[in-house]
Amino acid sequence: MTTTYAALLRGINVGGAKKVPMAELRTLMEGLGYGDVRTYLQSGNAVFSSGRGDEESLAEELSGAIEKHFGFGVGVLVRDHGYLKAVREACPFPAAELEAKQMHITYFSEPVDEGRFVSVEPASFLPEEFRLGDRVLYLYAPDGLGRSKLAVALAKPGVVKGVLATTRNWNTVVKLEELTGA
Repeated sequence: MTTTYAALLRGINVGGAKKVPMAELRTLMEGLGYGDVRTYLQSGNAVFSSGRGDEESLAEELSGAIEKHFGFGVGVLVRDHGYLKAVREACPFPAAELEAKQMHITYFSEPVDEGRFVSVEPASFLPEEFRLGDRVLYLYAPDGLGRSKLAVALAKPGVVKGVLATTRNWNTVVKLEELTGA
């Protein structure tokens, strides 16, 4: 059985560092035997199909291939359509009523519990808010991620230590779900 996945690459093509041309990434992924490879934007989003492996093994395989080909390590998360759809549907904020810049999802490599966030006092960041979900954090930032003080607090090393995390805006969340469901 073939499953369609989204690969979320962390920290590429940002500020001139870790450049990964999307055409080269597609070729690399096709060389690994992945089918129907497509990329979305320049920020490390790829959709592909595979009949072997699971999310974790595919992420490790792709991460290793990227390091071998490009010469630097990149964190990779792989998620299937069902998971991406569930994340979108479970959003605790009225995402459809918000601008895309106001709603962000941080995907985690493993489940995280609320204990990681005890140092973050939610009331001091209002109207910004966050909620945890299944290996995700939903962030409502009315002035956008670039101006979010809550996003800075949530990204502190002590909060996310030992967990791979990568963030996407709501438009990208929706588009990746659509692309994996097609």
